[in-house]
Amino acid sequence: MFRFLHAADVHLDSPLVGLDRYETAPVEAMRGTTRRAFANSVQLALDEEVAFVLLAGDLFDGDWRDYRTGLHFVEQMGRLRDAGIQVLVVAGNHDAASHLTKRLRPPDNVRFLSTRAPETVVLEAHGVAVHGQGFAGRTTTDDLAAAFPVGDPALLNVGLLHTSLDGREGHATYAPTSLQVLAQKGYQYWALGHVHRREVVSTDPWVVFPGNLQGRHARELGPKGCTLVTVDGGEVATVEERHLDVLRWARCAVDAGGAATVSDLLDRVARHMAEEAGEADGRPLAVRVEVTGPTACHDDLAARPDHFTQEVRALAAAQAADLWVEKVRLATRRPASLPPPPDPDPGEAEALKEALTDIRKALPAELLGGEDPLDLADPELVARLATEARDLLRARIAREGAPE
Repeated sequence: MFRFLHAADVHLDSPLVGLDRYETAPVEAMRGTTRRAFANSVQLALDEEVAFVLLAGDLFDGDWRDYRTGLHFVEQMGRLRDAGIQVLVVAGNHDAASHLTKRLRPPDNVRFLSTRAPETVVLEAHGVAVHGQGFAGRTTTDDLAAAFPVGDPALLNVGLLHTSLDGREGHATYAPTSLQVLAQKGYQYWALGHVHRREVVSTDPWVVFPGNLQGRHARELGPKGCTLVTVDGGEVATVEERHLDVLRWARCAVDAGGAATVSDLLDRVARHMAEEAGEADGRPLAVRVEVTGPTACHDDLAARPDHFTQEVRALAAAQAADLWVEKVRLATRRPASLPPPPDPDPGEAEALKEALTDIRKALPAELLGGEDPLDLADPELVARLATEARDLLRARIAREGAPE
């Protein structure tokens, strides 16, 4: 019996996105989370005395800012070398984008498989054949798996591949293939990478995306880690998820229905954040708070959205030192019991779009791209912005006109 570790999408030294939006954000404290998660995976391999480690692509995050990224990788691989643990790696699309990766000289226990054609490495001591191929360029649209050799029936065959498989939401279609193609190879386990959400696609054969080691923004939610595989009698006996993330991300969805006042709504937000923090397994937690639904305090929220955001952040700080609010998104509306607002002018959204077109030219790049971009070609976004602007103006006019 022996074990091996399957990890992917380390994105070493990739920055966390969204925690630098306000003055007290824990930017310095959170630097290096991908390094620490990677070190956790190495420690797990040592603790479990695995026979080998498989890294299924996107070890790095494009071009490094400096050589310290590569040095950290080499140091961690040296820990495995000292324990006699071999590491097999295939390049993913982010690795292929890096010029420095091509010059990296890792320890002799690390082997990067070919990017030109499928390569097979036989680990005779364990009766295992690992078949894999990395990305030669930034984009690979060919079905790499189709050219992989048929498995040797005398060995445990493992496929190592960075792929979108038959497509996954939020991920580019790179090295696409199908479960049928993988099954035809006669392998017992396919160690996949590229998709950042853990997924066991199949158990016969085993086809597994372990997800990334560390969530990097508010779309990469929940526990993150790797997969530990136990082999007994030449067969895959168990496939276990192991959590290795240093910081966790969560979405805190709050229903505003029935909340009479802003204070009532803040109480609900506090309860939801406490619940999310309780499920973080003792890790620091970054949350995105989304408040939706009809509420009598909609006009108050629309009048002072920034004030509500700061109130939420103050609640988080009071609850725990390691609970942070990445963003507060308000999508409330007036309840049916209140008089409805006037119908919008049909040209309102188009006028706003024209105004924003000029403003957009002066906006920083982080607002135009990333995980929450300002896309003026999206009619739903423009319509929402127009509604929010109208509600904000109406609420402020009402407040300014109210008697003291």
